[in-house]
Amino acid sequence: MVFSAPTFLFLFLPAVLAIHFLLPRRARNLWLLLASLAFYAWGQPRFVPVLLASIVANFGFGLWLDHLRGQRAAAWVLAVAVSANVGLLVAYKYANFLADTLSRASGSIGLGTIELPPIALPIGISFITFHALSYVIDVYRGKSPPQRNLLDIALYISLFPQLVAGPIVRYAHLAPQILERATTRSGFALGVRRFIIGLGKKVLIANRLALPADAIFAIPGDQLTLGLSWLGVVCYTLQIYFDFSGYSDMAIGLGRMFGFHFLENFDYPYISSSLREFWQRWHISLSTWFRDYLYIPLGGSRRGPARVYFNLVTVFALCGLWHGARWSFVAWGLFHGSFLVIERLGFENVLRRRWAPVRHVYLLLVVIVGWVFFRADSLSAALAFLGAMAGGGHGTNVEYHPSLYVDAVLLLAVCAGVVGSMPLLPWLSVWSQRRTAASVQWAAELGGALVLVVLLLAACMALAAGTYNPFIYYRF
Repeated sequence: MVFSAPTFLFLFLPAVLAIHFLLPRRARNLWLLLASLAFYAWGQPRFVPVLLASIVANFGFGLWLDHLRGQRAAAWVLAVAVSANVGLLVAYKYANFLADTLSRASGSIGLGTIELPPIALPIGISFITFHALSYVIDVYRGKSPPQRNLLDIALYISLFPQLVAGPIVRYAHLAPQILERATTRSGFALGVRRFIIGLGKKVLIANRLALPADAIFAIPGDQLTLGLSWLGVVCYTLQIYFDFSGYSDMAIGLGRMFGFHFLENFDYPYISSSLREFWQRWHISLSTWFRDYLYIPLGGSRRGPARVYFNLVTVFALCGLWHGARWSFVAWGLFHGSFLVIERLGFENVLRRRWAPVRHVYLLLVVIVGWVFFRADSLSAALAFLGAMAGGGHGTNVEYHPSLYVDAVLLLAVCAGVVGSMPLLPWLSVWSQRRTAASVQWAAELGGALVLVVLLLAACMALAAGTYNPFIYYRF
């Protein structure tokens, strides 16, 4: 089940909300846990035992680590806990990738091949694993007390707004809210508003941009042209932002409806002037997770420049691999890590002395080239696509002409995407509030409410027309 599915919008969510507010406060956590398990089981019931096993195991690890606090054995228990969680992720997400890689290597030297049946990937396994790891590591570090109520740790890991595609909510942030939270009318209204905005981003912009992006990235490399390749990657650049930021908006909005406060996950990353700034704005919960649980333990910035550069490249290579078991994802991570090293070597100082639009163009070019590795099905396909973007494409088949993918609706979606990727609307809202007299603020608020209603109706009409595709990050 996905947030933009009619079943979720018109059946699951209204029923869960209604029962949640009818129940006494002490029973609401249990109801949310049951609803979250039902949400996960809707599409993949056979993987519910995997989710439950992760919950029970990490509950036990937390208690064990607390029992051994201050003893040397605690480090060994942490190693077992981390290995168990990472091992679960590897078994489901990377086993086929590793087997295929080893098979190619052994076959090339005449040792035969390795056969491994395809292993189905549980939805959201990467996010589930990262939530569990943050819990046991924080308990070991003494940053969070262990949870002694199995139902509460189960709710933390399985809470449906952030279960299958983030944002990655730390246990230390969510635990107090599981124990005590307040749901107010203003908070609920803010949650509804945020959810509708996210739904509009997903259905009206990301879904429309996905059509040409998917079609163009599926074209054989020898049929790509300069115009086709740039049209495809620009559409994907906007699609992935509005798809995932839209999901994050919906998750944050859902949390507010139930009284939870999730941290922001995106802060207009495409307005950045350097790649370092981009990663301070893009998928903030993931970048800070890698910073706190991998980059800093590796030594961070404390062991000299060479170690810093090694740590950056290593972290981003693993970040790429986290997104998918494919060499093109690793290349995407290495690409970003390498540019971060280049900026630290002094290029960032050079950028600061340049005209702001020049810095911005640099950032967009780096990010757009990186998205080719991220989206392409293989490393060879990515290189062929980049060759076409550089002017090396020679496709002449009329079947793949750019005019077949461009229409008024697409142009409208691109324009909306460009405007929406910049903080223009928030700036206009603040400006109007300062300029508008308090006596007529109600008119502005009424206008905003009407815009939300129109946005919701437009999204529902688009869903009824069948313009639907899964969230990109559900694959991770």
